[in-house]
Amino acid sequence: MHAVEKKVRAFVRVKPTAQFAQDVIKFGPDNKSIDIYIKKDAKKGVVNNKQTDWSFKLDGVLHNTSQELTYETVAKKLVSEALVGYNGTIMCYGQTGAGKTYTMTGATAEYKHRGIIPRAVQQVFKAITRSVDSFITVRISYLEIYNETLCDLLSTMTSSGASDVQMAIVDCPQGVYVKGLSIHSVSDEEDALNLLFEGETNRVIAEHTLNKNSSRSHCIFTIYIQSRFRVLSDVRCINSKINLIDLAGSERLSKTGSEGRVLKEAAYINKSLSFLEQIIIALADPKREHIPFRQSKLTHVLKDSLGGKCNTVLVANICGEALHVEETLSSLRFATRMKWITTEPVINVTYDSEGTVKALEKEISLLKQELAMHDSLVNRSSVTYDPLTDVQVAEIKSQIHKYLQGDIDEIDIMNFRQVQEVFRQFKLIVRKQVDEVETRLRSKYVLIDRNDFATISAAQKVGIVDVDHHLLKRQDVDIIPTPVPPKPDEKKSRTSSLRPKKEGTKSLFSGRDLAAHLPSKSQVIIPTKSLDVKEKARNEDTAHIDAQPSKPVSKENSQWSSSPPSRAVAFEQFKKECGSEINRIFKENKSILLARRKRSSTVARRINIIKQEIEDIKKALEAQRQERSQQGEYVDEKGRLIIDEKEFLLIMKLKDLKEEYRCSYAELQDLKAEIQYCQHLVDQCRNKLISEFEIWYSESFLIPTYVQNALKSGGNIRPGMIPINRVMCLEEDEQDRFERMQEVMLPAGPDSVSFYKAKMKTDQKHTYSRTMSSLKLMHKKPGHITAAGKDKALSFLHVT
Repeated sequence: MHAVEKKVRAFVRVKPTAQFAQDVIKFGPDNKSIDIYIKKDAKKGVVNNKQTDWSFKLDGVLHNTSQELTYETVAKKLVSEALVGYNGTIMCYGQTGAGKTYTMTGATAEYKHRGIIPRAVQQVFKAITRSVDSFITVRISYLEIYNETLCDLLSTMTSSGASDVQMAIVDCPQGVYVKGLSIHSVSDEEDALNLLFEGETNRVIAEHTLNKNSSRSHCIFTIYIQSRFRVLSDVRCINSKINLIDLAGSERLSKTGSEGRVLKEAAYINKSLSFLEQIIIALADPKREHIPFRQSKLTHVLKDSLGGKCNTVLVANICGEALHVEETLSSLRFATRMKWITTEPVINVTYDSEGTVKALEKEISLLKQELAMHDSLVNRSSVTYDPLTDVQVAEIKSQIHKYLQGDIDEIDIMNFRQVQEVFRQFKLIVRKQVDEVETRLRSKYVLIDRNDFATISAAQKVGIVDVDHHLLKRQDVDIIPTPVPPKPDEKKSRTSSLRPKKEGTKSLFSGRDLAAHLPSKSQVIIPTKSLDVKEKARNEDTAHIDAQPSKPVSKENSQWSSSPPSRAVAFEQFKKECGSEINRIFKENKSILLARRKRSSTVARRINIIKQEIEDIKKALEAQRQERSQQGEYVDEKGRLIIDEKEFLLIMKLKDLKEEYRCSYAELQDLKAEIQYCQHLVDQCRNKLISEFEIWYSESFLIPTYVQNALKSGGNIRPGMIPINRVMCLEEDEQDRFERMQEVMLPAGPDSVSFYKAKMKTDQKHTYSRTMSSLKLMHKKPGHITAAGKDKALSFLHVT
């Protein structure tokens, strides 16, 4: 794909401060330029040629701007382009304490103060919810470069051995990646923010004179986006990634006063930033042939972001005090050099190689069949190898109807595609006739499968069939086999019939419903008028029973004994009473599953038989070819091979068997999918039956009477909705109350729920870890912790 050259965009963000030097730093009227003025030092004499003013032209100056405006100016367009396939990089650069981490990550205390990363995550998932024509998956990684060492900030989120792998930066044709870095799939905004907050707690920070929480490492938060189109014919796959980089701040040791470990960290930070500046200078020079990306881990990781096919944005964070004017000038020079760099962003599109290869193989196979047919026939005109047009298909259809009506004796065949179309039209005609016959039968009879023992048993109870499955009224009924061939559009109807819960309770002898649920087998045909008589009598009996006055149930029969019955006995009682409907649905789904499995076994046996027939025909063809080669081959005047009728019939039969094999195999695959779905329904019904039984058992036998009286009907709390131990104490759970208040009380409404939930989960996890550490210390030195402190820690663990 053709790439368009683009310049790196650079913005400057000024940290708000009360000591802002207005006489030193001045902004242009267009908010795209910034001027620096320094007074001359009188102590250096009259002759002083040192530069005292500088002017820098950037893409924007962000002064006293909110986090929302900063994101819309810097990142919103880049994230939107990443969703259509362009790679993107946003990098925060500046001196220590200038607000880089605040710009990139923000403050987790308040929703409105969140930074670029949380807002980019929210934008990505909002776009996913609006996406209709593509299926988008998102993955997350979080890398830290500390003292020239690669660290995975999310290694604590996985139990696999990925964190034990030695991490290394690897160059490949697709770009640069970090071997051993864990990449986590996320399904929603809350999962992604949870990973972000977890990684933030694992970062290395330290305190010095200029910043109490100074980042001591470079961090790269990467969002991987993969889009696959829902259209099956579209084999395109779009991959993109967004690198959000929070660089450690450059430090002047004379100002920070760092010592010991902090001094060592500052040396590594300044060294890597110095190498980064060298890379920027080299990239800006068009005559430079070699770019030394491997000088440091940071520059190597950023190889694709700086010199590759990527949209790149820089945010230079500066301080507004006159004390830091030298660091401010250094950051502005860096931003200006970044604007000189040219990138060539392109959409990262890949194609499904497997789908493409299959399509080409199929086309090659068809062309070979065309050539074989053309060579085997004589005295034929030129053959076209293009697919049939609508006009040609209509002409073939017209010839077939004339052939069936006896108007013509032969159908004109010119190529193999026409042969396939003729067979397809014949198949459609046969299926149409079968459907018409089946419709006429269903209008007069109800079909019951011989293997549907549950329905036959019910029919015996109402007096339609006897114990030997014979109809009681021979003069009104008949038993005939009704084979129904499989239909290509049956999959949808069969799948929809697997949802008896959604369609309501059907009549016991609904022939259409039974036929939709079951494969083609020998079936019992019962006239509908017999069922109408039975149904009318049953309705009269039901009305008579309803009309009788209800008798009071004795106390002994209405309740169980004081000691709870065994769960097995109670479960049988539950299936007959409260759980009868769920149990009925469970049995229906199970019978459907058994029928599908039996049909699948039949189709599998048929496929094996077809395979054996194909092998036999291949052997016969090989014998024919050997015999022909021994006797000598015959060719026409054009040199084309002539084969006898027997060999030609074998070839045609082989083609028919292969087509039948493909159809049977497709049906088998459909049956496997249906079996899997039916199994899911059965498991779902089983779990529902068990869970409802547990609630019923708890309500009936485990909750004391005085507690049941306290739970009024129609209230917010119903027995079975919450665990028994919480019902007993009748206390409201803090977590439930917090989640209920979120939708109403949190700032920004529902949009902020994911943010606060992720923050809460991270806080709870680390509070739990600290409590466990305290408990371990308590067991080692119990004398140092009071009994009250111990009880408080244990109570916290019980709550969490």
